[in-house]
Amino acid sequence: MRRFRFSICVPLLLAWSIVGEPETPTNVDGAPPSKIAVVGAGIGGSATAHFLRQHFGPEVQVDVYEKGEVGGRLATVTVNHNDYESGGSIIHSLNLHMQEFVKQLGLKYRRNVAGKTAVFNGEEMILEETDWYLLDLFRLWWRYGISFIRLQMWVEEIMEKFMRIYKYQAHGYAFSSVEELLDSLGGSGFINMTRRPLSDSLLELGVSQRFIDEVIAPVMRVNYGQNVSIPAFVGAVSLAGAQNNLWAVEGGNKMVCSGLLKMANANLLQAQVNSISPVPSGDALEYQLNFTTATGTTGSELYNIVVLATPLQASIGSELQFQGFTTPFDQLPGSYHSTVATIVHGYLNTSFFGFPDPRLFPFASVLTTDTPSLFFNSVASVCPVNISAGFRRKQPQEAGVYKVFSPQTLDKPELKTLFRSYYSVQVTEWQAYPHYGSNQRLPPVELHPNLYYLNGIEWAGSAMEMSSVAAKNIALLAYHRWNRQTEMVDQKDLMHRIKTEL
Repeated sequence: MRRFRFSICVPLLLAWSIVGEPETPTNVDGAPPSKIAVVGAGIGGSATAHFLRQHFGPEVQVDVYEKGEVGGRLATVTVNHNDYESGGSIIHSLNLHMQEFVKQLGLKYRRNVAGKTAVFNGEEMILEETDWYLLDLFRLWWRYGISFIRLQMWVEEIMEKFMRIYKYQAHGYAFSSVEELLDSLGGSGFINMTRRPLSDSLLELGVSQRFIDEVIAPVMRVNYGQNVSIPAFVGAVSLAGAQNNLWAVEGGNKMVCSGLLKMANANLLQAQVNSISPVPSGDALEYQLNFTTATGTTGSELYNIVVLATPLQASIGSELQFQGFTTPFDQLPGSYHSTVATIVHGYLNTSFFGFPDPRLFPFASVLTTDTPSLFFNSVASVCPVNISAGFRRKQPQEAGVYKVFSPQTLDKPELKTLFRSYYSVQVTEWQAYPHYGSNQRLPPVELHPNLYYLNGIEWAGSAMEMSSVAAKNIALLAYHRWNRQTEMVDQKDLMHRIKTEL
């Protein structure tokens, strides 16, 4: 449901663009699988179905189970006959899988409507974006010294290493765990970043506490609804999204999910999977999925390969039962963080932010510091998912559509604090991201032979592209495990190996 754009941060370095071509299964050890199931039709599940089709070919049956709406946390709400993103809304220009999806599906990039950002501390605006880039840089330097340069260099270094994943995946390499994937990209440094608070890492870099409090913390609040104690790698993913080179899909980002399922020729089953149990089949295992359809009908199907692309934590209401075998965990640790997205059609109370005359309020979005008295994380004027050529953003003195992120549902006094008056309020409570801690372990990818879990990647970093990377990895891993191509899994020194292959 993020990403926040903060154009006074300097854009990242560009990197190579490579996405693997479809393969023809080699079937080294016999026939290809006949049936594969994917549980969950969000961006992770729909991308998995697409990549499975790429690697296993046209003959395999791919069934996708979804108990809710296709798109999962990519969702929209309707206000005055226009749709607005209430879920994942922004994609980074270096998100190469998402870029490739849009290209293959023939979708369009949504036109960007410029707008300035400010940071509010409960009493005044402490940081304001202007129309002059050099002035913004000077203000950053004057208030924070070279902290913003140190931050930029740190994020660039991490992103440059992370971009290696596209090269690895284009050459067909896969990883059996999130730790193996991170280690291949950034060695022990990346793994340690999943266990160390962001604030500690930034202070060690020489970033000032003031910069952390007034710039980094507001970005974490709008992107993850959490503070700077989140793991450093999660924070880096978030900060990579706080850039000027962002985009979205015309018509809504959820169109990518439905498009991928169609392109994969997958069978969409509107049903909730209740249990998974192994069934011996010769020398191999099949999995029986028991499910309940939207009409209440129960059923079961057998599959050669199963991918779980939905959170399994009990705190998010997962009722999926594993029967007849032992998983690598009794119960997945951790919980998901609740974030409330409130879409309001009304008049912003600019006086609350120190601007009695709304005509003088120049900001499209306002972030907040980690101040106990503030009951919201951010408020922003939002544009519909379909933007016409003559569209303009509403001015603060006009009735506009705003998205407010908050930790709790806003009550009427809080709504009246933020808005002079309003016509409609629509509330969506998301279990949007993991509740991050610096001592958590990363969930496994392989739960049992030919049974895979995608959402463990979220505990390293939650974003559309992270789920797409995990989807590609699981499709490759499933393909190599099926064909017993061990030399393509968890290989070390891949950059050197790839250079020698070339």
